[in-house]
Amino acid sequence: MDRIYAPWRSEYIKNPGGKECIFCRAARTKSDKECYVLLRGKYSLVVMNIYPYNSGHIMIAPYKHTGDLGDLTNDEMSELMSYSQVWEAVIREAMNPEGFNMGMNIGRIAGAGILDHLHIHLVPRWSGDTNFMPIIGETKVIPISLEESYELLKSTYEKQFKN
Repeated sequence: MDRIYAPWRSEYIKNPGGKECIFCRAARTKSDKECYVLLRGKYSLVVMNIYPYNSGHIMIAPYKHTGDLGDLTNDEMSELMSYSQVWEAVIREAMNPEGFNMGMNIGRIAGAGILDHLHIHLVPRWSGDTNFMPIIGETKVIPISLEESYELLKSTYEKQFKN
């Protein structure tokens, strides 16, 4: 297998569980750019996935630290879904994807990497993004940097979707 150096993943590989919840840390930080926070709402926040499946991969998480959907109020659930709708439109405008994957992994057996803090993944998809590289070459190519994706999505939201 060929190897491509991906230094941005080294911290995750060294400490996949982390010492603190990434969503709680992002909620507490004063610097949006430091934690790639795209939007802070009343009940939830929108952040870039720093280990993306594709460019533009975001996560929408409630401020409430819980791994159980039943712990969320109707207002918290409503904002999560509303932000899913808004950010699908933002990503569509900014990056012109051909489709999306959207979902939650609840529990370790379902693939949750962060067990105790619910979050929705919104992943833009393009024809050919599951080409031979990840299948045969066992390598994923991300065409634009995390920083570039962050600036593109944030500016698109602020220009066209911010109330």
